[in-house]
Amino acid sequence: MLMPQPRRPLGFAAAFATVVANIVGTGVFTTLGFLVLETTDGFTLLALWAVGGLIALAGALSYGELSAAIRGSGGEYRFLGRIYHPGVGAVAGWVSVAVGFAAPVALAAMALGRYGGPLVQVPGRTLAILAIVGATAIHSLAPAVGGKVQVAVTSLKVLLIVAFVGAGLASGAESGLSFAPTSASLGEIASGPFAISLIFVSYAYSGFNAAAYFQGEVVDAERNVPRALVLGTLLVTVLYVALNWIFLRTTPIGEMAGMAEFGSVAAERIFGAAGGRVMSGVIALLLISTVSAMTLAGPRVIESMAEDIPALRPLAQRNAAGAPSRAVLLQGGIALAFVLTDSFEGVLTYAGFTLTLFTLLAVVGVVVLRRTHPDLPRPYRVWGYPLTPLFFVGFSLWTLLVVIRDRPMEAVGGAVTLGVAALLTWLVGDGDPGNNKPGADRPG
Repeated sequence: MLMPQPRRPLGFAAAFATVVANIVGTGVFTTLGFLVLETTDGFTLLALWAVGGLIALAGALSYGELSAAIRGSGGEYRFLGRIYHPGVGAVAGWVSVAVGFAAPVALAAMALGRYGGPLVQVPGRTLAILAIVGATAIHSLAPAVGGKVQVAVTSLKVLLIVAFVGAGLASGAESGLSFAPTSASLGEIASGPFAISLIFVSYAYSGFNAAAYFQGEVVDAERNVPRALVLGTLLVTVLYVALNWIFLRTTPIGEMAGMAEFGSVAAERIFGAAGGRVMSGVIALLLISTVSAMTLAGPRVIESMAEDIPALRPLAQRNAAGAPSRAVLLQGGIALAFVLTDSFEGVLTYAGFTLTLFTLLAVVGVVVLRRTHPDLPRPYRVWGYPLTPLFFVGFSLWTLLVVIRDRPMEAVGGAVTLGVAALLTWLVGDGDPGNNKPGADRPG
């Protein structure tokens, strides 16, 4: 028997903090070294982060309308199941569980081990395991406890990034890179390599929809979730552009090309040899926030699926404190399996492709719902409709098509992921179609 749904203990601050923490993960600290392999133009490199932020903002605005119109936690699982078909939602749910949350949790934890392990004299894998176990334990206690922890660690994360940007501005380190647009800049922005790079940048922004995954637990969700999505994405866009400008301004491209740990290189340029160690500690603290944020948001997808699918019903049960402890433990177990087997890195090469496909379907759903359910209550409507969702759709389609053309193996990997998700949907079911109607969760 399912326990009663708990009161809503998460306010705007917790939702906002989770959006910020989900976006600012491993991507911003590992991507730039690979982006400079595609282009060395300063204007183009900053444009990547600015355009990526605009795309994420358009997505956040669109998700804001979806979350206000379709109540309940679960993100794409809930949205796509209501808009298109329960089977589409179930496939999206399985992809979110594995590619969208468990694998990135494991990646963030392993990166934490790489940066923080040497500092505390603990093997990297051990530190990664401890991080996942700790986050799983905290978010199994109660949503309110996890939300308070998330606000605290995210505040620290933002302060650390701002401090690093300030130190970079005060530093005399100069790479000599120009950020003025050139005649070649526009050509590069319209090129295939720019689209491929956008996949990686978009992955760095992929947490913009985090609050939609657990909106059922947010106080005044119709107002607070859209605000958290939009304001959180705006803040991160500013932080990303500023941070990457500092990286490029202080560090010669040749010194960080192809390096995942380029943040330490930049810190050495600014602070000297000891700065690399300091930056490793800073990034380790930021990654703790990422592990915590994804551990909070991801299990709500599992819980939402379990509420609809009889075979998964035990996972929907909450403990006496009101936390979806079984769903939290399941995701933690999957993440630990990735860490223990070291087999999840391949997923990350095509994770951006796969996740972009489902966010694309969700944003298209804004237009579909406007046509199929024009009278559905929408306490929040996307600003700039229909240009805002179409902007997101256009860029997403472009990047997906370029990946299929230029990186077919990543596209094949995404197809395999979809196939496995479809098989799981066939085996356990896709829920009750009668419950998958837009607005079905709305009171009254």
